[in-house]
Amino acid sequence: MSTTTFAPSAPQDAAAGIRLYRAVWRWHFYAGLFVAPFLLVLACTGLIMVYGNSVETFLGAKYYVAPGGERTSLVDQAAAAAASVPGSMVKLMVSPESPDRATVFVLSDEGVERVVSVDPHGARVVGDIVKDDTWFYWANHIHGTLLAGDFGDRLLEIAAGLGIVMILSGLYLWWPRGDRGFLRSFIPNLTAHGRGFWKEIHGALGFSISIVLLFFLISGLAWTGIWGTKIVQAWSTFPAAKFDNVPLSDKTHASMNHGAMKEVPWALEQTPMPASGSMAGMTGLPMGSPVNLDTVAAFARQIGFDGQFRVNLPHGDDGVFTISADSMDGDTHNPAGDRTVHVDRFTGKILADVRFADYSLPGKAMAVGIALHQANLGWWNTLLNLAFCLSVITMVISGVVMWWKRRPAGKVGVPLYPRDWRAPVAIIVIALAVSIVFPLTGIAIIAFAVIDFLLPKRWKEASGRTATT
Repeated sequence: MSTTTFAPSAPQDAAAGIRLYRAVWRWHFYAGLFVAPFLLVLACTGLIMVYGNSVETFLGAKYYVAPGGERTSLVDQAAAAAASVPGSMVKLMVSPESPDRATVFVLSDEGVERVVSVDPHGARVVGDIVKDDTWFYWANHIHGTLLAGDFGDRLLEIAAGLGIVMILSGLYLWWPRGDRGFLRSFIPNLTAHGRGFWKEIHGALGFSISIVLLFFLISGLAWTGIWGTKIVQAWSTFPAAKFDNVPLSDKTHASMNHGAMKEVPWALEQTPMPASGSMAGMTGLPMGSPVNLDTVAAFARQIGFDGQFRVNLPHGDDGVFTISADSMDGDTHNPAGDRTVHVDRFTGKILADVRFADYSLPGKAMAVGIALHQANLGWWNTLLNLAFCLSVITMVISGVVMWWKRRPAGKVGVPLYPRDWRAPVAIIVIALAVSIVFPLTGIAIIAFAVIDFLLPKRWKEASGRTATT
């Protein structure tokens, strides 16, 4: 008795491989077509933010002063800052990173945020700039909303989700096969000519930075308005119930953000603020001592804050003094050292003391992720982000050049499916998974799929089976 094994022939395997390859290539093109301009904008503004975070600061230029000598009280320094902008109100004090740096104050002047730097020797104003005019703020505003508010935020969220599709499809296209070893996928063949040269650059760079790009896209998505704010952050925020039965304000921690810049730790943004005006709280400032900027800053150093930290001033009857230091704002280079302390403006008692260990797992991941994303972890992080942004720019440019050299004259040059193509199960599963996890991206994928389905066959199917990239 004999048995017959029914196995696909080599030609059948090859045909199936070509069909899948062409489908992935076409969707890589679709995703890249939408994502490329956004990646270019994000990488260029990222470079400016690296500059603003290394040569300058988040709040503008660094101002240096004499390191020694007698210093004026912080209350008088704040008064001098406010007097330099008549009618303004001091919202935030940033303690200098070192003794040779000026004290920085953020003022609200009829809705305009101003950054005023004060030499503590005699409370002399040495710098004054509208916060929107700092390099970092300007680039960050474009980076987060394209200067288009919620509409820009939604476009970036769609682009980030499609960027994940682009990464997954790109990895498949460039994955080692045939005589290309794994190492060759990282190292471009610089002896190639014409379009082949750009293909080598595009593939090797994309393969090399794929994991880092995926990290940047997901950490950026966590700040977006739908997937980030409504889904991930809402379920991962610090619970106000942990404030140990202190009265709560109707404001959230996000009220301490100044303008479009995110300055409050991600895990705390949606958590209600505690409120002043009760006898609740833990032991804080000494009984009977005044509660002002000087005593609160001195208390901050007493409980472990050193170097650069921030004090948000109370506004309204139930407002609190908030002492904070976190890596997201560049106060420290260690996300695990994040700390936020709220002090009752009347009694000086501690109403809440939130540390990195108190964050949820997603909150901890974001504390580290945002610091890495903004190059806040030291010189190595700055160099890494610099190299990454330049790589993304090069990858986008090489992709555009590849397309331009390949496209037929007068046509868009979308990669074609093989004849009588049917969507492979793998493509459908990946598309569904991305669509479920990222709803806005799902809408874009469905839109592309409907348009693609409605196109006449002669516009999307090749006459033969050969695929060239």
